Amino acid sequence: MLKQFLNLKLSQKLSPQQIQLMKLIQLPTQAFEQRLLEEMNENPALEAGKEEEEYVKDEFETEDYDDFDDAESERIDADEINIDDYLSDDDTPDYKTQTNNYSDDDEDYDIPFAAPISFHQDLINQLNTFILSESDREIAEFLVGSIDDMGYIRRSIPDIVDDLAFTQAVYTDEKTVERLLHVIHELEPSGVGARDLQECLLLQLKHKTPTEYIELATDIIENQFDAFTKKHYDKLLQKYNVSNDQLKKAIHEIEKLNPKPGGSFTGNTKVTENIVPDFAIRIVEGKLELSLNGRNAPTLHVSRDYQEMLQTYKESKDKSTQQKEAVQFIKQKLDSAKWFIDAIRQRQETLFVTMNAIMHYQEDFFLEGDETKLKPMILKDIADIVGLDISTISRVANSKYVETPYGTKLIKEFFSEAMKNDQGEDVSTLEIKKILQNVIEEEDKHKPLPDDQLAEILKEKGYPIARRTIAKYREQLDIPVARMRKKM
Repeated sequence: MLKQFLNLKLSQKLSPQQIQLMKLIQLPTQAFEQRLLEEMNENPALEAGKEEEEYVKDEFETEDYDDFDDAESERIDADEINIDDYLSDDDTPDYKTQTNNYSDDDEDYDIPFAAPISFHQDLINQLNTFILSESDREIAEFLVGSIDDMGYIRRSIPDIVDDLAFTQAVYTDEKTVERLLHVIHELEPSGVGARDLQECLLLQLKHKTPTEYIELATDIIENQFDAFTKKHYDKLLQKYNVSNDQLKKAIHEIEKLNPKPGGSFTGNTKVTENIVPDFAIRIVEGKLELSLNGRNAPTLHVSRDYQEMLQTYKESKDKSTQQKEAVQFIKQKLDSAKWFIDAIRQRQETLFVTMNAIMHYQEDFFLEGDETKLKPMILKDIADIVGLDISTISRVANSKYVETPYGTKLIKEFFSEAMKNDQGEDVSTLEIKKILQNVIEEEDKHKPLPDDQLAEILKEKGYPIARRTIAKYREQLDIPVARMRKKM
């Protein structure tokens, strides 16, 4: 049976302006500049730079006009459009009193664009020096196209044969592809076109001048690769009946090889991301000084042309329908420009107060640069200090960088959980990781310390941590297990 009933409930919805503000806060400096350009292209009422002269207006009463529809299909009377609000010069936005990173005296130098030869094109150019039949060349070029950026062909010969048939209409056999793969192996850098690490290292060793240690290294990679990768040096000494010094020199030859031949190509066209710090912290007379990157504080104003159009409309005696439509369009653009300028100001304030709270919370670290001085700090700690939502703090921390006297760092790296030391005091997990890293760096590499011994050492230093926690921190620091840290 169907019934009708009323159900009251409270719900919270974000306005479009709030959503846009959160997106602006999340943007780092370079992305923010791009967003600024997009807004200026979309809104002609928004202009960059300072106004040449202040706009002076006469005081007059607002006249009554007929109402008309706005973009949201709401009826708005003309007397609701307080044009004086848009022409007021009384309130000067904060960003107009701030400086940015650029000076009028600075010279702009155009950076020439490099047009390097790509990795694959370089291989094709080398391939052209070989005398091959037309069909063989087509297969060889397909093999070059199958090489990834690290220099490997990570596909089986049967799969390549099938792909040649289905995508290139080239019908061949595995023996032909294998033969042409050996041609690819002659290209530079040495090791390119290998199907796995073992083959890559062998190719590089075979291109070297044969010596006693090169031959031993080649034999080890070819026949004892598993023992080598697991660093079972005792087995290798027993297998080859050589001295520690001989094995050490052979392993040294292997360590000089490049496991990623494609990655070392100087013409690699991969884009390198440049980090632009959003904040800078300086130590001035023993005190911390925080500054926001000036590129986050652009100088904006409302277009003078749009102001004059509104002024003309107010002074006009006869108001046509077209004029009414035009003034509504102008109002919408001015509303958008006014909101965007205000959103930029709120973004600046949010970024600054958040980073300022983080700076003072971690004052000991920023003054000395000792990572063991980092205090336990979670998002809620900063949110409580500045009175903002945790999600807002997260948006600032996850995408912003700060330039410090000790390097440029991602802000979220200053956040960490707390653990108890043997004194019952809260210490940062970052502090424990740093101590663990120092212990591992100072260990005897001939007999590296296993996790249980590392746990004992940290316990002696006042940090009672379980072995499994040591393993977790070691993996987060990208440090291998003890056996893999062993050296001859």
